[in-house]
Amino acid sequence: MSLRKVSGLAPWEEPGSVAGRIGKGGVLALIVLAVLLPLYTIVLTSLSSADTVNRVGGLVLVPDGITFDAYRQIFSDSVVSRAVLVSTGVTVAGTAISLGVSVLGAYALSRPGTLFHRPILFCVLLMFVFFPGLIPTYLMVASLGLKDTYWSLILPSAVSAFNVVVLRAFFMNIPKELLDSARIDGAGEFRILWRIALPLSKAVTAVIGLFYAVGYWNAWFNAMLFIDDTRMWPLALVLRSYVVDSNPLPTATVGVSGFGHVAPPTLAIKMAIVAIAVLPALVIYPFVQRHFTKGVIIGAIKG
Repeated sequence: MSLRKVSGLAPWEEPGSVAGRIGKGGVLALIVLAVLLPLYTIVLTSLSSADTVNRVGGLVLVPDGITFDAYRQIFSDSVVSRAVLVSTGVTVAGTAISLGVSVLGAYALSRPGTLFHRPILFCVLLMFVFFPGLIPTYLMVASLGLKDTYWSLILPSAVSAFNVVVLRAFFMNIPKELLDSARIDGAGEFRILWRIALPLSKAVTAVIGLFYAVGYWNAWFNAMLFIDDTRMWPLALVLRSYVVDSNPLPTATVGVSGFGHVAPPTLAIKMAIVAIAVLPALVIYPFVQRHFTKGVIIGAIKG
């Protein structure tokens, strides 16, 4: 009789060999190193002096004194400070709007008796295949008078069809008897959603909210299309212009579309802006991580 039959464990539940556990640990250690090393290099370079960066000739791997000159230089100008506030406001407002619309739409589409259930669901699924295109989107935003407004950073990407389908799949797996018992007690659909469906869907809602928040925080393309006033630029567009394209940092006093006459960006300042852009995701993720796997698996494979 084999050990598997004696133990009664499935093959994937059996403890691995010592060599296998060492190999898995080594692979995981390499993955962690591959993730943390770039972040360590970015932060260390941003905290290094200009002399250290020039002597190394690039990114700093070994610390040689810590200075916050790059961060002081960034926040001494109002551009990055204002961009952080713009990105924070757009992310908070956009995530609230997107999550609210997605939850309401997904719950409605999960109820078979909803008005125009099938046509609306067909349109949502059609968004996986067809996209309206760049020019129609730009003309629509301009015709609605949203150009050079913060709404142009939120409304064009307010709803993701994928996120709606994931939420709908979860809502469809809530026991029908539970919802029917609430209706018998006199609860309406909004009360059922608020008191029953949402508390049961904390995991998947947290994951979808994280997806939306990260998307809004890192979005720069809509700002490049619809925002001409550099004072309204989010941090992601400042990051792209200043770090990727090495343009001078735009000032808030030049006007609508001009750039300020400032010194070219140094590597330490570039890395400081990158660190500022990455920090919010690093702070938020640990609070959502415990829901991440559960939310994605439940929303993806059930239903």
